[in-house]
Amino acid sequence: MNETQTASMPRLPYPTRRVSALNGEVEEYIIPDREKAAVLEKLYIFDPVPSLYETMFDVHEERHFKVGEFRVVRDGGMDMLVSPYFFQSGGTVIDWLPPDVKPGQIIRRKVRGKSGGFMETMYFGPMKRFAH
Repeated sequence: MNETQTASMPRLPYPTRRVSALNGEVEEYIIPDREKAAVLEKLYIFDPVPSLYETMFDVHEERHFKVGEFRVVRDGGMDMLVSPYFFQSGGTVIDWLPPDVKPGQIIRRKVRGKSGGFMETMYFGPMKRFAH
């Protein structure tokens, strides 16, 4: 594989549609509600996996959402678990924080898989104050 090629991850077994997003067009999977829990279990990168009924906070959109409202998009040869606000502001699963997160708080999350590592995220507060 040379520098201009990228490895493609296997696709999910659902139909897709083309959707405009913040950084261009992406494919969005059309996932039946009855299969959302299994898809969340497969794609959620942290431990523990939240329930579909839990509330999370999307730091890009600065809004809360129910986990079951997630979307899955395919871009760059991979599937990405994203918030329902992804198309407006680009929030992926790494941008989902607990609903009660406070500015200046560091959230430490265990990454699933063999690595056993952790990801720390500091929430700086509303990003609109940094907009030009």
